[in-house]
Amino acid sequence: MTRHQVFTLCFFAVVLILLYQVALVFSPFLFPVLWAMVLAHLTFPLHARLTTFFHGRETLSASVLTIGIMVLGVLPVIMLSFLLVREAGSAHIAITTWIQSGGVERLREEIVKLPFGSGRVEELLSRVVVEQGNLKHVLLESSKTVSEFLVREVTGLVKNTVLLAADFLVMIFSLFFFFKDGKRLYATLYQLIPLEESHKQRIVSRLDQTLRAVVKGLIITAIVQGLLAGAAYVVLGVPFPVFLTALTMLLAPLPFGGTALVWGPVVLYLYWVRPLWKALAMLIWGVGIVSTVDQVLRPILIGKGAQIPFVFLFFSVLGGLAVYGLIGLFLGPILVGLLITALQIYREEFQYQEEPSAPKS
Repeated sequence: MTRHQVFTLCFFAVVLILLYQVALVFSPFLFPVLWAMVLAHLTFPLHARLTTFFHGRETLSASVLTIGIMVLGVLPVIMLSFLLVREAGSAHIAITTWIQSGGVERLREEIVKLPFGSGRVEELLSRVVVEQGNLKHVLLESSKTVSEFLVREVTGLVKNTVLLAADFLVMIFSLFFFFKDGKRLYATLYQLIPLEESHKQRIVSRLDQTLRAVVKGLIITAIVQGLLAGAAYVVLGVPFPVFLTALTMLLAPLPFGGTALVWGPVVLYLYWVRPLWKALAMLIWGVGIVSTVDQVLRPILIGKGAQIPFVFLFFSVLGGLAVYGLIGLFLGPILVGLLITALQIYREEFQYQEEPSAPKS
């Protein structure tokens, strides 16, 4: 090896060691900074408009937008979490009281009254649900599990108030400087990427498209479906509407069942407690409005933005949630989208290059 090659090798070795050590230093702040990056990227067009409105004062625009996001976005989520836990605990108590008062024993009589067909089918259904399924035990354990999970998660947040506050401050601090210095930081990082210009543009474009598609196609659709269903829960007098609304939003992205996993049992509950028109209204609203929104709104919002097959998108969302937590809702599809782009570049640059023509004989 030449002297220059040795120096080059040593230089890159030192750089890699420094990058690794810096990554260790910044690792405790990774997720708050990632959340700040996501929020900054999604709201940066608004920052640009505010900067123009404030006659080019970026610091003022960044301050106003950061405070606005904190007040309108983060604080309501925290309040909703505590309200959700309170209603989950109340729901568990109500289910336990219903079971102890003989509700499961009366369930078989109610099932027989349902218009399912012949008496044999009714008898078989009631036997499977009540006797063989051990419904009393299942209901008690299920309600207890859901309630304990929600209480445990939020209680953990309360016990770690200092850590939560620190992460929150890191996110807000990072968000402000991403607004203020985001353009310059992006330009610097863009120049450092050791790829051809066309490849860098495609990768950056895929990042933007995937992130916006996930937000618009999954998050906004889930929120709209949850709010529509929640309005019905409130109007029809369904118990624990906040809990059911949050659960509807949580299950909305699932391709099979989705919101019907929540409003379907609500229909059965309303049929049971009467009057019948409430159950029919919930059924019509759930099928005609809540579930239809997913079929209409999600394709419009996503369009061709993500350019990810739906099955990959579905598993990337679930896998991202399992590995990275809530931020994985975005990281999972982004990683899949980047991999698809990298494979496309590989195919175009290497796999499908024209082979040299054979010499003529």
